[in-house]
Amino acid sequence: MSNVRPQPRPGVLSISAYVPGKSGAPGVAKVFKLSSNESPLGPSPKAVEAYRSVAEHLEDYPDGASTRLREAIGAVYGLDPDRIICGAGSDDLLNLIARAYLADGDEAIHSQYGFLVYPIATMGTGAKPVSVPERNLTTDVDGILAAVTPRTKVIFLANPNNPTGTYIPYDEVKRLHRGLRPDILLVLDAAYAEYVSRNDYSTGLELVAESDNVVMCRTFSKIHALAALRLGWMYGPAHIVDAVNRVRGPFNVNAPAIEAGIAAVRDAEHVERSRAHNDRWLPWLSEEIAKLGLTVTPSVGNFFLIHFPTQGGKTAQAADAFLTSRGLVLRAVASYGLPNALRMSIGTEEANRLVVAALAEFMAG
Repeated sequence: MSNVRPQPRPGVLSISAYVPGKSGAPGVAKVFKLSSNESPLGPSPKAVEAYRSVAEHLEDYPDGASTRLREAIGAVYGLDPDRIICGAGSDDLLNLIARAYLADGDEAIHSQYGFLVYPIATMGTGAKPVSVPERNLTTDVDGILAAVTPRTKVIFLANPNNPTGTYIPYDEVKRLHRGLRPDILLVLDAAYAEYVSRNDYSTGLELVAESDNVVMCRTFSKIHALAALRLGWMYGPAHIVDAVNRVRGPFNVNAPAIEAGIAAVRDAEHVERSRAHNDRWLPWLSEEIAKLGLTVTPSVGNFFLIHFPTQGGKTAQAADAFLTSRGLVLRAVASYGLPNALRMSIGTEEANRLVVAALAEFMAG
């Protein structure tokens, strides 16, 4: 038998596959999964009803253009539906952008602790991911601009950023854009935008509307709580939408996701309830955990980073094991280059109080 066999393109085997947050705690009767930034309130009941309504017609292909969903998104945000593309989660769209705009030898820039899909999507095209160090766990605009080379074709900017929970003001986003060549595509990933209440923050919709080289990606997985359905959308200039549509799968969004998404984006009351829950518990958790002597990175998302000592038996690894044994599952972020931290998603009141009590026991033990 010959040892010759098909080989993946150069760079593929150098990719570290994305590993999601763990969801189980063996031997524990009740588990609180706080590792994936999922909504503790769940989806809108209207979205669940819309999802179920499709069950009688599973033999039919979905609308390949997600027309009604794009129209619903456009109506809610005041956008032209023709400049919207829907995908199987925003990570689907990030990969499509990479496929459409990156080639062998190109470079794509992301921040040091940016979403792990950015380098994965980049390397999958044969391009080189360029990681720019952050300042105080926050995107460094000057660092990104200094990292631009003639080979730079795409910049991925998560704002707010996951897993740090930090953000940069809209003025900084515009300053970044002003410093870029017009042939560089700036991708604004605003997956957690609905949770941000800062006056100096913007998703970047205005910048997309007036620019030829900016797109914005959003998701239904977070505040809309449709993570199981994999649904996201992108808003961009017509010429970029055209290019991405040419590499998009013909039915990349399934029918139940389309119907649930339409109902979810229209249910403003449910979105507000989810935002209010986060506004209550994010500061409470941050303050209570800080009282235990642990450092918490200020966050504007529905999650935050807890930093642990590097020695003395109170490490992030030890805390992770301790919490997991009690059914409290947080996200280890060593894969992001943060081995001394755990990321906690905002949970139900019960889960939030249990984490604080367990961490108090851990630190006192």
